[in-house]
Amino acid sequence: MNLLDLVKFDEKGLVTAIAQDATSNEVLMLAYMNKETLSETIESGDMVYWSRSRQKRWKKGETSGHVQKVRDIFIDCDGDALLFKIDQTGAACHENYLSCFFRKREDGEWKIVGQKLK
Repeated sequence: MNLLDLVKFDEKGLVTAIAQDATSNEVLMLAYMNKETLSETIESGDMVYWSRSRQKRWKKGETSGHVQKVRDIFIDCDGDALLFKIDQTGAACHENYLSCFFRKREDGEWKIVGQKLK
C-alpha cells in the first residue's frame, strides 16, 4: 500500500513529521507536511515541509544549505505522525543548533545543552 494512502492528515491537511538523525538517533526537529510536500519528499529523498507560519512549501536547506536526506520513513500506529531517519548537513534548528531541542529543564531552570554550530 502507498504511504500517502496510510497517512491520516488533520483537518488542515497536515501531518506531524519528526526528523531524527539516522546515525545518533537524536531527535532533531518536529515540523508538518501536507500531501504535496510528503509526496515530494518521497520522490526526491530530500525533506520538504509545509510552513504553517508562512503558509507555503519549505524545502529544508534551500536557503541555508542545511539539508536533510531521507534514509528511512516510519508511520505511527494511528497513521497521524511520521518519523524520518535522516542524514543532516549543518544545523536542523533555525537558531543554528544541531537540534531544535537544545534546551533542557535542570534543577528548576532551563539550560542550553545542545550544540550550536558556527
